[in-house]
Amino acid sequence: MEERPETELISIPATPRASTPEAQTPSGQRSPRPAAASSGAGGGGKAPSAAWTPTSFISPRFLSPIGTPMKRVLVNMKGYLEEVGHLTKLNPQDAWLPITESRNGNAHYAAFHNLNAGVGFQALLLPVAFAFLGWSWGILSLTIAYCWQLYTLWILVQLHEAVPGKRYNRYVELAQAAFGEKLGLWLAVFPTVYLSAGTATALILIGGETMKLFFQIVCGPLCSSNPLTTVEWYLVFTSLCIVLSQLPNLNSIAGLSLVGAVTAITYCTMVWVLSVSQERPPTILYEPLSLPSFNASVFSVMNALGIVAFAFRGHNLVLEIQATMPSTFKHPAHVPMWKGAKVAYFFIAMCLFPVAIGGFWAYGNQVRILNALYRFHSRDIPRGLLAMTFLLVVFNCLSSFQIYSMPVFDSFEASYTSRTNRPCSIWVRSGFRVFYGFVNFFIGVALPFLSSLAGLLGGLTLPVTFAYPCFMWVLIKKPTKYSFNWYFNWILGWLGIAFSLAFSIGGIWSMVNSGLKLKFFKPN
Repeated sequence: MEERPETELISIPATPRASTPEAQTPSGQRSPRPAAASSGAGGGGKAPSAAWTPTSFISPRFLSPIGTPMKRVLVNMKGYLEEVGHLTKLNPQDAWLPITESRNGNAHYAAFHNLNAGVGFQALLLPVAFAFLGWSWGILSLTIAYCWQLYTLWILVQLHEAVPGKRYNRYVELAQAAFGEKLGLWLAVFPTVYLSAGTATALILIGGETMKLFFQIVCGPLCSSNPLTTVEWYLVFTSLCIVLSQLPNLNSIAGLSLVGAVTAITYCTMVWVLSVSQERPPTILYEPLSLPSFNASVFSVMNALGIVAFAFRGHNLVLEIQATMPSTFKHPAHVPMWKGAKVAYFFIAMCLFPVAIGGFWAYGNQVRILNALYRFHSRDIPRGLLAMTFLLVVFNCLSSFQIYSMPVFDSFEASYTSRTNRPCSIWVRSGFRVFYGFVNFFIGVALPFLSSLAGLLGGLTLPVTFAYPCFMWVLIKKPTKYSFNWYFNWILGWLGIAFSLAFSIGGIWSMVNSGLKLKFFKPN
């Protein structure tokens, strides 16, 4: 019988780039697969030329002697396996933890979470930095920081599935893969926990103070003779945060992240539009603030640059957000994640740049934009509009508290499940979150100036955003030594470390020596 030429065979599309798949657990949750060990081919122990996948054996050469019906069955099976991914052993603990419990995320959820994490009260501190940097250096530093962090964001999205069969679901896991178990833990745990817990504490302070101002505006002269103190407002805000924190996992707070994103965009827009639409105060100046000595000026500039760095937070949550998405060979998780991140950071730019430029144009070195807005224009702006602005700040702080606290909740529950080998009950989970909320409350009461330390916070946590991702790319992806890619990432990484040290020193010096209090509000 005449043999059919190879050109008549049905062509099977090549398997796309390997990406870690998902499978359904008996409980209905999704969990990542551990990487399968590669074995040698035959008896020689040599590694195969290409990584094995569940569809490797379904090739045109394998199908050539098989009839058409069987060929269709195998082709359909190949498509199914490409859709569901590897058939490897599950890690049951991941199905019990808040970050990896649900993998139903999509590009919309990624946009909501990134926008909620990436813009907030820190945007309103940017005019403070411009007061020390001036127009030119302020705009230049903000632009460079934005482009730099957008590049490191792309790196983190790509490294989430850098190793086939393995998903790095948390920032600490990726740091350990790049720097080693112990060094990665030491380098990543402190700044990420500091970002999560420190931001949560600052949100309690800002949210409580804003609720007090909202109450004063709405109530006016009709307020009772014994209004709540600032600390009592902190307690009210903390209680609201604890109630909302009972949502079980990261995907379940997507609605809250949407609320946080919408409120952040709205109040940032309202603040700068209301500021530039009113007549400017006659005493404002646009020259950088002059200080008595050269050293004082240098350290104040470093502190101001730390404020700019602090404006771009949220990279400690990128891998966690991407971990909420399903991933298969045909539909890897980095595709919807990057789509959502691009949309989110477009809106973040539309918030940060107008607030920084418009706020500085309207008030100059008066620095605190909301205080300046309230002090200079409280009689010109309708009281209802001013109250709405403050109420939107409260809603945004409530939403941001949830997403920044989720990695801490995940750590609590990971410690519990690893010891007991069972998932957290509702009561245990609730207990962890109530405990965490009140710990942040007591820290905020003990350190009420924490929201003033934007420059110091920016310096201490800068490596998470600007330095570590560059090092991770070189150590995991291993670009050609001495190539442009190799030099570019090493230089960016070490520049980030140097800036971190300089900004931290500037923040400490400004706090201790000059007594600079970058308070978001000044409660009565």
